[in-house]
Amino acid sequence: MIPITELRYFVDTQPAYRILKPWWDVFTDYISIVMLMIAVFGGTLQVTQDKMICLPCKWVVNKTCDDTLRLPTDPVAHLYANSTITPVLPLPEPKGIKYDLDRHQYNYVDAVCYENKLHWFAKYFPYLVLLHTLIFLACSNFWFKFPRTSSKLEHFVSILLKCFDSPWTTRALSETVVEESDPKPAFGKMNGSMDKKASSVSEDVEASVPMLQRTKSRLEQGIVDRSETGVLDKKEGEQAKALFEKVKKFRTHVEEGDIVYRLYIRQTIIKVIKFVLIICYTGYYVNNIKFDVDCIVDIENLTGYRMYRCAHPLATLFKILASFYISLVVVYGLICMYTLSWMLRRSLKKYSFESIREESSYSDIPDVKNDFAFMLHMIDQYDPLYSKRFAVFLSEVSENKLRQLNLNNEWTLDKLRQRITKNSQEKLELHLFMLSGIPDTVFDLLELEVLKLELIPDVTIPPIIAQLISLKELWLYHTPAKIEAPALAFLRENLKSLHIKFTDIKEIPLWIYSLKNLMALYLTGNLSAENNRYIVIDGLRELKQLKVLRLKSNLTKLPQVVTDVGVHLQKLSINNEGTKLMVMNSLKKMVNLTELELIRCDLERIPHSIFSLHNLQEIDLKDNNLKTIEEIISFQHLHRLVCLKLWYNQIAYIPIQIGTLTNMERLYLNRNKIEKIPSQLFFCRKLRFLDLSHNNLTSIPADIGFLQSLQYFAVTANRIEALPPELFQCRKLRTLNLGNNCLQSMPSRIGELASLTQLELRGNRLECLPVELGECRLLKRSAVIVEEDLFSTLPPEVKEQLWRADKEQA
Repeated sequence: MIPITELRYFVDTQPAYRILKPWWDVFTDYISIVMLMIAVFGGTLQVTQDKMICLPCKWVVNKTCDDTLRLPTDPVAHLYANSTITPVLPLPEPKGIKYDLDRHQYNYVDAVCYENKLHWFAKYFPYLVLLHTLIFLACSNFWFKFPRTSSKLEHFVSILLKCFDSPWTTRALSETVVEESDPKPAFGKMNGSMDKKASSVSEDVEASVPMLQRTKSRLEQGIVDRSETGVLDKKEGEQAKALFEKVKKFRTHVEEGDIVYRLYIRQTIIKVIKFVLIICYTGYYVNNIKFDVDCIVDIENLTGYRMYRCAHPLATLFKILASFYISLVVVYGLICMYTLSWMLRRSLKKYSFESIREESSYSDIPDVKNDFAFMLHMIDQYDPLYSKRFAVFLSEVSENKLRQLNLNNEWTLDKLRQRITKNSQEKLELHLFMLSGIPDTVFDLLELEVLKLELIPDVTIPPIIAQLISLKELWLYHTPAKIEAPALAFLRENLKSLHIKFTDIKEIPLWIYSLKNLMALYLTGNLSAENNRYIVIDGLRELKQLKVLRLKSNLTKLPQVVTDVGVHLQKLSINNEGTKLMVMNSLKKMVNLTELELIRCDLERIPHSIFSLHNLQEIDLKDNNLKTIEEIISFQHLHRLVCLKLWYNQIAYIPIQIGTLTNMERLYLNRNKIEKIPSQLFFCRKLRFLDLSHNNLTSIPADIGFLQSLQYFAVTANRIEALPPELFQCRKLRTLNLGNNCLQSMPSRIGELASLTQLELRGNRLECLPVELGECRLLKRSAVIVEEDLFSTLPPEVKEQLWRADKEQA
């Protein structure tokens, strides 16, 4: 027999699995244990007790021992004892009958009769009970042992217990209780304002949102509500964060199939079939367990007897055990049938957290399906509290709260202050890159002027941003930010500049169109006509204070909304990423433009619509496909034009009409194919900045001396062999870039440039530097861009003077 301690393996699976056992599985396991005890007890008795006790019959009637007829006392009558002849008259019962059989003969007869005449049910009853019980146990616990299901169950139980015991679970549920007992205003507080002020702010914000956005839900606009979160230990926060990731991956894996559900229902069906089978055959054969058994053993030549009567000593006990066993099986079977009906009546492949969503603040807890749903249904039969605590880790709201707490622990105020830098506009700037959100400590940096958020997938701007009274500029690079209403009210009044970079146009938050005081908007991303999404940027019409608009995209034509906004625009910049921009006539309506940038728009000629913009002061046509600029004569009508950028094009020559631009102060012609500078260029006497680098120039005209206001002159990467003496009449020259040319000597008149602060000579054929460099008192060693060996040709005192200037600046 199998020891009962070994059979525990089938019943007492891993303790953690018990939470997956509903009450019926537990009850049937207890019944199975009782059945095992019956089997073990019956088997033990059968092994230790005599199986059969047989005695020979002296009176045989129709091959049956008969005690109603008695043989005569005449010894001759003994001949009838083992014959088929029946005496006619009853005879008196003999006294003191002796069988005279040996003990071994009795043992032999007992064994033969037990083997051949005892009914198989009475013979194997304990073993049948044991076999059926083991099958029941195997069916009940097979899903815990089958590799494809046990791995899922083990993983689920492991995660479930960790979620149940996690401090974050307790914290999250306790916050829910607090929120229910002390509800907060819909939009929270801002700067100490109470409910009335908050509601009025909300109404004001709603009123300012354009009609296009009002048709969308507040969630679609990115305006959200949120509650405060508490403080959590850093280690606990990291553990909870890991649990969120485990739950996500487990859910994705388990919801793909329903093998656990199918296996469980199949093993339940098998148990029901087994129950019906046992009841049918056990009820039929239980009457075959008898105490008296007649047995014919054909060994008359050995013992002198052929017919024996045997007694089965365990028959009465086995009948009692069989009746008890049948009653247990009936109870077991009824429970299995209830289980099967429960599974068929209910949709166990879907699980809803509706009640938990209603009770808690986590209304975003999703419903689950397939095996994940089935396991949660089974958990509910054990204790619904497990599901409630587990649901915390299915909520994105809960995860966001935890993420925020972890962020606050990681990004302390001191750490953030170390990351503050000054940008080119001398503004205090903080750049946050690839975080999970905005640390609350950011809003304690009261001096912050520029906030850059890049690659932060889930951002909600809270009301506490109102503390950043110096904040004027916000960058959202691939960061589809949501915002709370009080925060939006603050940004409406204070934000002046907004930079948005996106891949999908849906990343543009619609709340930006309610920023009534916004003056500069920079949009970088795909706005092509193929996407048919111009409707999204129609909200630009609401930005009445907008002065600067920059679009870095791939437009084929200028959107109508840009033209409408252009009525009050002062600067328009379009970087078209190489896509050809056509239909430029709408530019004529932008009469207030002072700066216009058409970069990488694949323009072959200067658009004529530009010439009607009389307020233009700066034009940038960088990196187009311009080969000729004959239209430049029309720029003479733009009397305020002071800066013209025609760099990074294919311009082969400068037309003589350039001399009509007498008000020009800055001219960029670098990165072209210009071979000659016309003398008419030097009629532009107000030029302060002239860049002709990276062209094909071979000489500099002597007329350059007329540019008395020139401060910056660059002819880097040309083929100039000599410098005209007149160049050194430009006494205001501060930057002179002559690198990568063919200069063989440097005139000594270089010393006349007293204002020179930068000199580039690297890449020429110079043999030495003029000593007169020492007369350029503002020149420093770091600003003399020249080969080291060429610099060493200067006298020591000149070198010392240049080095000293660097040290003094440091």
